[in-house]
Amino acid sequence: MKIDNKSTERIGVIGGGLGGLAAACTLAARGYAVMLFERNEWLGGKAAQLEGDGFRFDMGPTIVTIPSVLRRIFTEAGRRMEDYLELERLDPQWRCFFNDGSVLNLVQNPKFMSTTLDQFAPGTNSGQRYLDFIQLSQRLNDISQRHFFYKPIGGLRDMFSFKGGLDPKVMGDVLAMRLGRSVAGTVRSFTPDARVAQMMDHFTQYVGSSPYGSPAVLCGIAHMQTDEGVWYPRGGTRAVPRSLEKLARELGVEIRTETQIAKVLTRNNAVTGVRTAHGEEIPLRAVVSNCDAVRTHRELINGSVGARFEKRRHYEPACSGVVLYLGLNQRYEHLAHHDFIFSRDPREEFDWIYKRGEPAPDPTCYLAATSCTEPETAPPGGEALYVLVHTPYLRPHHDWKRMFPAYRKIILEKLKSTGQMPDIEDRIVFERALTPQDIQDRYQVLNGAIYGLASHGRVLGAFKPGNRSPDLRGLYLAGGAAHPGPGMPMVLMSGWIAADALHQDQIAVPHREAGHALA
Repeated sequence: MKIDNKSTERIGVIGGGLGGLAAACTLAARGYAVMLFERNEWLGGKAAQLEGDGFRFDMGPTIVTIPSVLRRIFTEAGRRMEDYLELERLDPQWRCFFNDGSVLNLVQNPKFMSTTLDQFAPGTNSGQRYLDFIQLSQRLNDISQRHFFYKPIGGLRDMFSFKGGLDPKVMGDVLAMRLGRSVAGTVRSFTPDARVAQMMDHFTQYVGSSPYGSPAVLCGIAHMQTDEGVWYPRGGTRAVPRSLEKLARELGVEIRTETQIAKVLTRNNAVTGVRTAHGEEIPLRAVVSNCDAVRTHRELINGSVGARFEKRRHYEPACSGVVLYLGLNQRYEHLAHHDFIFSRDPREEFDWIYKRGEPAPDPTCYLAATSCTEPETAPPGGEALYVLVHTPYLRPHHDWKRMFPAYRKIILEKLKSTGQMPDIEDRIVFERALTPQDIQDRYQVLNGAIYGLASHGRVLGAFKPGNRSPDLRGLYLAGGAAHPGPGMPMVLMSGWIAADALHQDQIAVPHREAGHALA
C-alpha cells in the first residue's frame, strides 16, 4: 500500500550507510517524500573505497551474503537488482590456514564439504557431524525467518505470542533456540577436531562477538551462507551502496551530503523534525536514524527519552579492528578471494579481545585478495590485499598512534608464518591502515566498534534495540546497532524493517490524526 502524502509530508533518514539507503529506498517506493542526511561527502558508510597507485580496496565490509535481502528492496521498487548490480558467486567461500600448517577450503555444498572434512580430519566423523550441524542451523534459520527477520523485534516477547495459552509449535521453536547455550559450545558438540570447530566458529564473526559468549541461535548464520552463497559485486562491495544511491535518486529521494544532524526535534513525546549542525531546522513527519542506536539517544535526543533507553538495558560495543590495505607488486597464488589465517588458540584469542580488552598477541587475520576475482583491483600481476584483525573496542587507555607500529609487526609476522607469505614485506609497494581510533573518527561509531553492539549473552545476546522506538513517537532505528544486527544483509534488512514499521504506523492511524500527533 502506498501513501498519498508525497507532496506534503517528509520523512527524514539520518545517515547514508547501507541501512539508511535501504530505508530511504523502501520509503520512497511506498510513496513517501524522503530526505536523506549524510555527514560525509559520500554515501555508503563503512562500505567506502580506497584507491592509490593503481590499487583499489574496499575499506569496510567485503563479504556479501543473503542477496535476497537486497533483491527485496529493488523488487519492491519495481526494479531488477541485476540491472543495477553484477554479483559473482565465490566457491570456495573461504580458505582457512591453521597454525599446524594445514589448509581447508569451505565450500558451499554441504555434502561436498562433508566429504572434504572426512579427508581433512579422518576418524573424527567430522563430515557427518557437519551435515548434522547444518541441519540444526537450518532449523534455527527457519525460526529466525518466521519470528525474527523482517519484523521490528526488540526482545524475546516480540518474537513469540503466548496469548491464549502455550502453542506447542511456538514452545518447540523456543526450545529449539537452545537458550542458555553458546555458539562455541554448540559447535564443539558437533566436531572433536579443533580446526574444524575454529572454522565453524567464524560463521558468526559477521556479528563481531565472541562465539564463547554469543547465543547458540546465531549458528543459524551457517545455513544462510550454505543456502544463498557468498558473492562478490563487480566493482567491489562499494558497488552495493552505489546501486542503492542510484535507485534512491530515481525514486526521488532528496540526498543531502556533508550535512550533519545535531538534534532530533521533539514536542509532546513525538518527533517533529531535525536541526543540522549549522542550525537549520527541518520539519519532518518521522525520522529513521541509521546512526549508532546508543549515540542516537545520547547525542541526538538525550533528555528523558535517552535516559530511558540507556536504563532499559546495558549495551556493550562489538569489537573494533585494525585494517591494513596492502598493495603488493606480486600476488600470492595460494590465496583464495576470502581467507582466514587462524590463531593458535581461539579461546585465548577471544579472551584477550572480549574479556581483557586488549589486542590478542596471536590474532586471526581475515584477508580479501580481490585480484583473483577482479584483476582490475591491482596493477598487472599485483594484489590489493585487505587484512582485518579484530581488536577490542576503544578503551580510555588505548593510544593507537603508539600501539599501531608494534601491532602491525605482529600482524605481518602472522601472515608470514601461518599465512605462508614469508616475503610479504618485500612485496608491499603501497600501504594504508585504519585503527580503532580512525574507525571511530571516520564513521562516528560507538567506541570504534565495527559491528555495532555485541551479541553477548546466551539468552538475550541476539537482540538489539528494536527498530520502532518505544519511547518517542516517530523515531525508528536502523543500522548495525539496531535489530537484526550487523553484517551487510542484516543492516540492509534493518533499514527495510524500520521503513516498514514506520509505514505500518502511518497507515494504522488516520492521516489527519497522525499529522496532528507528529506536528
